[in-house]
Amino acid sequence: MSDDPCFELRLLIQADVDGELAPAEAARVGAHVETCPACAALQAQLVALAGRICREVPYHPASDALRDAVRARIAAASAAAQPEQSAQVVPLPRPARQFGGQRAAGKFRLPGWNFSALAPFGTGFALAACIALVLVLPRGNGLPDSVVADHIRALQPGHLMDVVSTDQHTVKPWFDGRLDYAPPVKDLKTQGFPLAGGRLDYLADRPIAALIYQRRQHLIDLYVWPDGGHLDHGPTEGARSGYNFVRWSHDGMTFWAVSDLDAKELADFVRLWQAA
Repeated sequence: MSDDPCFELRLLIQADVDGELAPAEAARVGAHVETCPACAALQAQLVALAGRICREVPYHPASDALRDAVRARIAAASAAAQPEQSAQVVPLPRPARQFGGQRAAGKFRLPGWNFSALAPFGTGFALAACIALVLVLPRGNGLPDSVVADHIRALQPGHLMDVVSTDQHTVKPWFDGRLDYAPPVKDLKTQGFPLAGGRLDYLADRPIAALIYQRRQHLIDLYVWPDGGHLDHGPTEGARSGYNFVRWSHDGMTFWAVSDLDAKELADFVRLWQAA
């Protein structure tokens, strides 16, 4: 065991840059680097290295032949697992747009599904099941379902934050050059909803900003993107799969706040955020 008080945190910082930490550990790292200049410098060096790899390492999309082979394997695995049903081949999506923060250290990740739970069915069926789960996420007009599904997916280890900071003057500039708009960023620490960080995401057919706030052990995703010139409208509440959301539009921006907080506390967060 090392006597260095930052020894464990330095290991966690490396894992955080690689997107491998659970939300609670990522928040712990964020709180530590705010008070430790040495660890903050290490984090900055690792983030810069990851960014350089992202920019300079070539990205090679899968060939059509490889995609066809994967489709065939999925169909065969599905047919073997469910012989009583006719197998349906699901077209694989084309490679997604790549933007900052999504290629940490040159690695790409599928959403954090629990592959071990599917192990008894074989790796072929596990792959088919996981890809099917990704492909059936609601799209198009099902925006509430898509937003909540994205929030749930972000809670999986390694998907929550691209930038970890409680300082709005760190989080806001981080989006510069990564988006074609500047999302408003506010810190509500004194009101009980501290800023934890942010990430790039993809919703409503475009890259968007996701701001992450905390309330005790709960996390709030606040999605922000231009509303296309629609009129301002007040908060509208809803719920999906046990998660509450509030959406509103103001000053040319659309906002969606999503969390497992109860509806009243999430409404309080929105009210405080609008008033800040």
